[in-house]
Amino acid sequence: MKASIAPVRWTPPPADPVRHPTSLAVTTVAVPGHGPEDALIDEDGSVLTGLDDGRILRVSADGTTISTLADTGGRPLGLEWLPDGKVLVCDANRGLLTVDKDGRVATLLTEIDGRPMRFCNNAAVAPDGTIYFSDSSTRFGVDNWKGDLLEHSATGSIYRLTPDGAVTRLAAHRAFPNGVALSADHQTLYWAETATYAVYKLDLSTTDAEPAVLARVPGLPDNISRGSDGLIWVTIGSPRNTLLDLLLPKPPILRKLVWALPDALQPKPADIIELQAYDESGTLIHDLRGTHPDFRMPTGVREHNGTVWLASLGTETLATFPTPTRQ
Repeated sequence: MKASIAPVRWTPPPADPVRHPTSLAVTTVAVPGHGPEDALIDEDGSVLTGLDDGRILRVSADGTTISTLADTGGRPLGLEWLPDGKVLVCDANRGLLTVDKDGRVATLLTEIDGRPMRFCNNAAVAPDGTIYFSDSSTRFGVDNWKGDLLEHSATGSIYRLTPDGAVTRLAAHRAFPNGVALSADHQTLYWAETATYAVYKLDLSTTDAEPAVLARVPGLPDNISRGSDGLIWVTIGSPRNTLLDLLLPKPPILRKLVWALPDALQPKPADIIELQAYDESGTLIHDLRGTHPDFRMPTGVREHNGTVWLASLGTETLATFPTPTRQ
């Protein structure tokens, strides 16, 4: 059943009128299920990804062999390696989980201050095992993610979980915080904020730092990750939607009417592939755009040793291409 929304007015930042993205061509790999949301690379080049039925798959580097590593019984989203070799899973329905090499699933964290996590989304892990993760919304779960974007009530948060089990909220009242990454020295935290079209940064070396904008993104950013090339790779799930931008600062009743429409009539992601990569100062290094009949709405990205893998909440495929040369 579709949840109700209580829209909050927000004025979007001006869109950048000047942009010249580089043409992108990808190769796709079909997976046996829907919505491979994130991509994680193993030492042998194989790709791990989670489907909407709860399975976590392992896809060989050449895409010819696919096996099931585990089944979380929920909705696995972001995937990261832990120092002990286990896989950290951000499960939208079950919270933070771990999966060992034999596929055994264990629960790490399900609630914060007595409140079950509603939308555990993505994470980054420091060498000492400290986990930084996003809980995108306290109002909507993964099945109603569009409702959070329309409502714009900014109930998401960014948290830190230390190896001793202590949980600290680092940033509150965020508008759909999503992908998370760390700087090379692990002293700066980055996250994508889907509903504000931006990637933010937070200085972890001090206790009184405030979030600052690293980069404004020409669309709705989803997962991010730091590649082996040192860049912060950012997926753009969809370009900015003209109707949504028009409605956000106007009377909330208009967005309630849109939310009441059948899904087919509501704003939806465009059928394109867009992503960007920034250095740690916020300089845009790669700006890529392309199309493929079997892939769209990129939600996960991982650059590793000369290859980029993309995942998508909206397809039954992964996509890959060689790491572009810096201009």
